[in-house]
Amino acid sequence: MKLLIHGRNLEITPAIREYTQAKLEKACHHFGGMVQEADIHLSVARNPRVPQQTAEVTVFANGIVIRAQERSESLYASIDLVASKLCRQLRRYKDRNTDHHHSPGHNASETPTTEAVLSETMVEGSLLEGKKVNLPQPGIRRKYFAMLPMTVEEARHQLDLIDHDFYLFREEGSGELQVIYKRNHGGYGLIEARE
Repeated sequence: MKLLIHGRNLEITPAIREYTQAKLEKACHHFGGMVQEADIHLSVARNPRVPQQTAEVTVFANGIVIRAQERSESLYASIDLVASKLCRQLRRYKDRNTDHHHSPGHNASETPTTEAVLSETMVEGSLLEGKKVNLPQPGIRRKYFAMLPMTVEEARHQLDLIDHDFYLFREEGSGELQVIYKRNHGGYGLIEARE
């Protein structure tokens, strides 16, 4: 498993690096070769009156993104909490994709790897041709993702795995972009564009 550890407002010492690596390897150990890469961001609040230290982990497992984030007063406690949360999320993901029929001929479909998905959707030609560079306004963070078509149920599962309040996806039937979100009083909501 490839680990990338970044620090914000702190220096990543060898002790922190070893501790983080040991905890994440232990959390991902039971899931075999499912996890290929983990991106870890450790940060300390700038305000000394707010003893808030954050550990955020993004894991790439069989083409699926799983994210966990925890905050506490101790960086080591945050790392412990996020490793535990990540282990629960990986177990939930593995349970959903395991064959529950226990009979021959009934196998769960396997999720394609990131390399397989990227090789199928290669873009031909230049992406920059005819485009003008527009720099983003200060304070706006942009993210770019490949959006494979999926059903609403698959998007709901992905929303549970990434630990966010909403998830933008391309609906399989119509090809339209839709947003699924967690409602404050429980359940989920879906935002669709209307013509």
